[in-house]
Amino acid sequence: MMNASVIYASLTGNNEEVAEIVVQQLKDKGLDPELTEISQADAEDLEDDDLIVIVPYTDGEGELPDEGMDFYEDIQDLDLTGKVFGVTGSGDTFYGDDYCKAVTYFDKQIAGTGATRGAEPLFINLQADDEDKKHLDAFTDALLKASNAA
Repeated sequence: MMNASVIYASLTGNNEEVAEIVVQQLKDKGLDPELTEISQADAEDLEDDDLIVIVPYTDGEGELPDEGMDFYEDIQDLDLTGKVFGVTGSGDTFYGDDYCKAVTYFDKQIAGTGATRGAEPLFINLQADDEDKKHLDAFTDALLKASNAA
C-alpha cells in the first residue's frame, strides 16, 4: 500500500479541518494516511512516504508558522525524487498579497527536493465550505493520479 502523510499547522482550527478533509478523502480512495501536526513532524520521515500533503497556515504578513520553521528548513536537505506532493491551506483574502503565502513557500521548498507536484497549490479562504470540499476532492484525485503514474 502507498504510504501517505498529511502534515498540518493550524492556528484557528481551519487548517486542521482542511487536513482532516484531505485525510478522509484519501481514506475514501483506499489509502490510510498518517495525520501529523507540524511541530510533531520530522522532515526525514517524508523519505518513507509515497504521497505528501502539507497544510500550513500563513502568519502575520506572509510568514511561515513558527512551529513549522524547523520542518520547513529541514526539507531542503532531502532528496524526495519519486515522491508526489501537494500543498493546500486556509487563509484570509483580507491579507491581499500575503494570502496563503505559506502554501506557496512550502510548494517551492518541496519542489526543490526533486519531488513531483501532483496538484497545483490550493488556497482556501477561511473555513472550507462545500465548494472548497469539491476543490479538495479534485486536489486529492490529482495527487493519486500522479502517484499512480510515478
